[in-house]
Amino acid sequence: MMINLKEYKDQKEILNLLAECMYSDEKRIIQEYEQYKNDKTTILLGSIENQELVGLIGIFNTRNEEVEIKHIAIKSGHRRRGLGKKLIREYIRENQIRRVEAETDKDAVDFYRRLGFNITSLGQKYPGVERFQCSLIIKR
Repeated sequence: MMINLKEYKDQKEILNLLAECMYSDEKRIIQEYEQYKNDKTTILLGSIENQELVGLIGIFNTRNEEVEIKHIAIKSGHRRRGLGKKLIREYIRENQIRRVEAETDKDAVDFYRRLGFNITSLGQKYPGVERFQCSLIIKR
């Protein structure tokens, strides 16, 4: 079950989980969190198990039925159990999404590939860091 994290009581728990999927400093992580809280075009959802936040997905609504995954993070002790896949699929199903985009790095590109996303290299957007555009079109 996913919950809206914009109203979640433990901000520190959210920030710690966001930090797991961002290569940024604490100030940048707080800025991203504040944007989720204040921007109506963004959605921050979480997965709770045994009263513990174990995963989150941050979504930006680009157009009707089209979204961009901005962040996805699973707590370290809960990885490799299909939770990330479940977060994406549940969001798509519940919101009648037809297209999903995500940009990622070499470490996560295979995750998206396994979910059926088409992968395109964006080259080195940052020195020494190759980035990838991941696209999924859902046929109904």
